Amino acid sequence: MSRRTDRLGSMIQQELMEIIMRELNDPRLTGMPSITRVKVSEDLSMADVYITSMGTAGQQTAALNALKSSAGMMRTRLTKSLSIRQVPFLRFHIDEQLKKEMQVLDLIDKARQETAELERRRAQTSEQPHAES
Repeated sequence: MSRRTDRLGSMIQQELMEIIMRELNDPRLTGMPSITRVKVSEDLSMADVYITSMGTAGQQTAALNALKSSAGMMRTRLTKSLSIRQVPFLRFHIDEQLKKEMQVLDLIDKARQETAELERRRAQTSEQPHAES
């Protein structure tokens, strides 16, 4: 991605969060969705908006559908707030990358806990022979 698309993605992300918080009153948005990143295509025609939302998988899908159905209205609001000729079309996705990162962090934490438990057991077994002498 170029510097221009990065900057536009950042501006779109900020403006969309404002629109979602202030203007969307969709009952399907139970957990406040959070925009994790926006990737703008090189020709500036499309913007992939990645979101996360608290709740069950069904609630996340409902929130995604609510955002997809409001994409046209949000694009119109972006046209008014951003000083560019044409705002990219918005495509919303659930951010699977963030889920994978969280799973990796959970696995790392689990491995750390298991290592600490093994070290504790080794320390206990190495102390027992010395106690008998």
